[in-house]
Order: sequence, then C-alpha cells, then structure tokens
Amino acid sequence: MDNLIEKLAESASYIREKAGDKKIDIAIVLGSGLGELAGKIEKPVIIDYHDIPNFPVSTVPGHKGRLVIGRLENRRVICMQGRFHYYEGWSMAEVVYPIRVFKMLGIKNLFLTNAAGCVNKSWKPGDLMIIKDHIKLIADNPCRGENYPELGERFFDMTNCYSPELIEVARSAAKKEGVDIKEGVYMLFTGPAFETKSEVRVAMLIGADAVGMSTVPECIAASQMKMNTIGISCLTNMGAGLQDKALDHIEVIDTGNRVRGIFERLVREILRSWPEKMI
Repeated sequence: MDNLIEKLAESASYIREKAGDKKIDIAIVLGSGLGELAGKIEKPVIIDYHDIPNFPVSTVPGHKGRLVIGRLENRRVICMQGRFHYYEGWSMAEVVYPIRVFKMLGIKNLFLTNAAGCVNKSWKPGDLMIIKDHIKLIADNPCRGENYPELGERFFDMTNCYSPELIEVARSAAKKEGVDIKEGVYMLFTGPAFETKSEVRVAMLIGADAVGMSTVPECIAASQMKMNTIGISCLTNMGAGLQDKALDHIEVIDTGNRVRGIFERLVREILRSWPEKMI
C-alpha cells in the first residue's frame, strides 16, 4: 500500500473534521448481528465508510458500513458498524486499515466483537466467550511487507495480545450482570466457506473453542501498535459436524439478534469498568 502513513493521516484528518478533535477513549468493532449497540450512543456523529478517504467499504449482510462516534457509559467511543474481511478480497493490510486509523487518532484501546462458530461441545449457540488467545495458521499477516515505525516495531510480542487486565474486567462485568460467560481460544479461517467437519475436528484437537473469519488480523495490528485489546465472541452456531443441519449466515444474524440484550449489557458494564489508567 503506497504512502500508507499519508493515507492513514488523510483518513484520520477527515474523521476529526467530522467528529471534532475531542479525545476518543475506546474503539469498538461490532461483528455480524451485533451492530445495534451503536444505536445507543449519545449524540452520535455518523460517518459512512464510503465518505472517508482511502477507507474500504463493507459488503457483508449485517454490516452497515459506517462509523458512529459519541458517548457510551461516559466513555467517548468510536464504533465500527461493519468490519472488513479477508474473504471479501481485501488484503490483510486493508482489513486492518481502520485499526491503524484509530491509532492515528490517538486511540489506545480496542474492543473487538464477532460472531463465531462454537467447536467446544460443552457450550451452545447463544453463549458469549471472552477471547483469551487465538490461533492463526493462515500464512498471510497484516504486518507483512514494509514496516512503518509510526505503527510499531518490525518484530513484536503477542504473548498477551488480549489484555489480561481487560479479561479480568470482562469476567467481573459478566459476574455483575449475571452472564454465564465462557473463556476460550478463537481460531481464524479465511472464509467465505464455513469450515468442514474435518477442519472443525482439527480446530478442536489443537485447542480452539471457537472458529471465525475475523478479529485475529485486527488484534495482530493492534498488538504491533501496543493498543490495549479485548475480544468477545457471540457463539452463533455449532461448527460443522456438531449439529444436524447445514450452516448458513442467517443463523449467525438470528442468534446475534437473540442475545443482543445480554451482549449490550455486558459491553456497557465493561466500558463502565474500563481501567482509568488505560484511558
């Protein structure tokens, strides 16, 4: 991506112009079926992706394709209603372009959400899962290619790519809200095809609890930029071979809608409890 830093700066400048130059505390990426939380933001400023210079545009059902900026639980947030996926044809660098724009806006905190397939047979669709770690066996990487010092070091640590402190915040928030939250490992697949039965078995064997087509590239880019990151999955369906019906995206959206109230309560409590020292 030629002149990446200039493009990021141009995107960030446009967002500042539309939303004001006030500090943004937390960036939130809302996954499939989970985007309605942005409707609860106070005094929102809404920016369509196609209006932002250099920004990709969402093509997936359930992703509105816009930024919503405002206050939620006394935090100033910027929400992505729709993310970008490798399977849409974007490069890994394009998939994480918004996350890098957030860093250019001075944002230190990233809240990732997604809809995922459940491969832990002890759990069920509708469960929410704190992402403790992830598995990426795909060769491509969003940080492959030229390294830009403005975005971080060439080689960077991934030991605690999901912040242990924020994981503890999420545990406490779930307990306070009476949410039976799970904790597990998310494994990235490219999509757009859902996983095969054999791929699900492999995922289970190597320690995954959930599988999906997003989030991991965003977490990697955020780790390079030393952002504080938390991830929550909504487990919308059982993986291939673990249920007696074919998989489809409608089920993903429907399950997200069914647990939307629980998800929103959890997210709002996590925002309220976000450590002040990270803001």
